[in-house]
Amino acid sequence: MTKTRLIAALCAPTLLAACATMAPTPAEPEISQATLKDVTRTLASDAFEGRGPGTPGEEKSVAYIIERFKAAGLQPGNKGQWTQDVPTVIIEAQNESPLTVKAAGQTLNFAYATDYVAGSYRVAPKTVLADAPLVFVGYGVNAPELGWNDYAGIDMKGKIAVILINDPDFEMNDESGPFKGRRMTYYGRWRYKFEEAARQGAAGALIVHETFPAAYGWQVVQSSWTGKQKYVASANDGMDQTIANGWMQKPVAEAIMKAAGQDFAALSAAAKQKGFKPVPLGATASLSFDNAIERATSRNVVGIQPGKTRPDEYVLYSAHWDHLGRCKPDASGDDICNGAVDNATGVAGLVAIAEANRKAGPAARSQVYLAVTLEESGLLGSEFYAANPIYPLARTVGGVNMDALKPGSAARDVTVVGGDKSDLSDVLAGVASAMSMAVVQEEHPERGYYYRSDHFSMAKRGVPMFYVARGTDWIVGGTEAGRAAEKAYTDVDYHQPSDEFNEAWDWSGPAQDVTLYYRLGRALASGTAWPNWYANDEFRLIRDKSRAGAK
Repeated sequence: MTKTRLIAALCAPTLLAACATMAPTPAEPEISQATLKDVTRTLASDAFEGRGPGTPGEEKSVAYIIERFKAAGLQPGNKGQWTQDVPTVIIEAQNESPLTVKAAGQTLNFAYATDYVAGSYRVAPKTVLADAPLVFVGYGVNAPELGWNDYAGIDMKGKIAVILINDPDFEMNDESGPFKGRRMTYYGRWRYKFEEAARQGAAGALIVHETFPAAYGWQVVQSSWTGKQKYVASANDGMDQTIANGWMQKPVAEAIMKAAGQDFAALSAAAKQKGFKPVPLGATASLSFDNAIERATSRNVVGIQPGKTRPDEYVLYSAHWDHLGRCKPDASGDDICNGAVDNATGVAGLVAIAEANRKAGPAARSQVYLAVTLEESGLLGSEFYAANPIYPLARTVGGVNMDALKPGSAARDVTVVGGDKSDLSDVLAGVASAMSMAVVQEEHPERGYYYRSDHFSMAKRGVPMFYVARGTDWIVGGTEAGRAAEKAYTDVDYHQPSDEFNEAWDWSGPAQDVTLYYRLGRALASGTAWPNWYANDEFRLIRDKSRAGAK
């Protein structure tokens, strides 16, 4: 972005109020490194047993977060209460059958786990799909803003959708395609594909796995989709979802297509073109499994700083408090996954921002602090809040999510996850410029990281959300040090007992992160602008509809 464009964007009439708050002033409160250290040290201690939901560690975590929210001057955020119950259902498939396909007089059988996996969002003791017709629906996308509908002209009732992973233009090397090319959109994510199949009335959905477009191998699918699966409990017990959904290996899909007289490669190529129509395969599939069902309740923690002049407009700060609890022991026998970086640091950021906002005084808009549960189980705490918001999403201006603030040096750059999607880009550009930080894009846009943290639960319902992180061009050590630290955390400590608090950590980097988050949120809370997604973004129509209702 050129300097001229940046100034014009930031000082347009809709963003003038935010403009005034972007440049740092001598009176602007500093983010407390002591707070970041203290909160992280406490939440990551062995006494909290890895903060597993439904364990004594949850009780200690929730109590401690409430204590720190109170001390930071927050008020209870849920009608006088500090917590929001998050009811969950846990479903484990058992006694799984093979996937049996009948096509052109042939019967093909594919083994559970090695060839295919499946589960159900429906809370029912048994799941059965019997001789359901298979329909190839390309990428399973229905994007009215792009004039794209892979389900055009077909009634999916009683049928199983066979779906390709990622977006139709994922093989591009740039972002010029209708679905942003190499950068994955939500239409490319498996979760969207199951949601859309359900909206289309399909009885089932099977995604064809390929490693590059999925961004992970079959072993990840296999481990993620077997065993106990946690979901947000719904009033109708998931009966508006497909009967079964799952994945199959690419060779399985090729064998099914061949038996049905179709060519997988040819159909896949056709699915990349606008105007593609679904293809009934002339084959049927059957599968079944029993479901072991448990129910549980966890809690989000919610605090608020009421706005001074527009208290019915809200800015949201979020971070997940949960981690894995007790886990596989390491070589020393340590079986507590403490989650110091992931995500005691994010909760510490919430507390530090609340303290800074108390020192700065009330903003025009209310500021909501949401410490969510069950992120590690599939963003369930944020999903429940977004589906059952305490503060209307149509009146929520935008927000900032904090997840895993890495110890180490401050940086010269800030990484944007998800790309240039909304008017928030201009707000970020102004704040980053004031902090002498360059704005850079993530290195692997094809992996869809924007859709894998708690901000996404709000974004997919239309609320513009920042998801940015300190870059790897560190002031101390440059990109060599920044990338080495990132690799060491990912390869060694991520989701392991070694993700522990270390008194020797350099907190200048996390303090820079939280300063950035504070300024981004404060700009939104002090302004009058209502940022929106760009015209062709997948969330624009949702936001427009939501805001029209609010007006």
